[in-house]
Amino acid sequence: METIIPALPVAALAVADSSAVFPVRRVYCVGRNYAEHAKEMGFTGREDPFFFCKPADALLQAADGEVAKLPYPPKTSNLHYEIELVVALDKGGRDLTVEQAAECVWGYAIGLDMTRRDLQGDAKKQGRPWEVGKAFDHSAPIGPLHPREKVGTLDSGAITLSVNDEIRQSSDLSQMIWNIAESIAYLSGLFELKAGDIIFTGTPEGVGPVVVGDTMIGAIKGLGELHVTVTE
Repeated sequence: METIIPALPVAALAVADSSAVFPVRRVYCVGRNYAEHAKEMGFTGREDPFFFCKPADALLQAADGEVAKLPYPPKTSNLHYEIELVVALDKGGRDLTVEQAAECVWGYAIGLDMTRRDLQGDAKKQGRPWEVGKAFDHSAPIGPLHPREKVGTLDSGAITLSVNDEIRQSSDLSQMIWNIAESIAYLSGLFELKAGDIIFTGTPEGVGPVVVGDTMIGAIKGLGELHVTVTE
């Protein structure tokens, strides 16, 4: 196939203990999916889930034992961290049942939904989309994928984030308002999901700002750690 400009490589995630990679099609994110985080953002109750997207090339990978370098993004003075469990799908469909959705999960990773909170806040006030706050370059640091067949189904377990060795977020995956299968099933009613889609599943309470020089360590039981340093 002749292309007018050089075709860009497909975004792909490393797989733990493997030379294989996982090609990424789309990146979906679930908003306000832990009750205490919903409260700190001014919301309560088990509202229907909602979603936003990040571009696949916003993924910033960190291999096991390595520290990813996250350049502080422009046009913001309030860059926030949000630790999240990420799920990768090896199959999809439309209008999936919860049971069907659960079988779509190929593996899991630790991710950070980095947010230009001031720009997101301005967008909310003006009724505008969130892309400038959520979908900027390098806004999705992520560790290697761990196959579900090796780590089992993750529906509980500690999820934490520290900044400069101080714990800022600490919760359990069981505290999700909408569990993984429910979120996937709901999302499949809005989009046809396909193999290669990944989903950031929401963050617990305790989100806050980081500045240049800060190092974040995200951890999820069974998946190890994700290390990210903010640079100029």
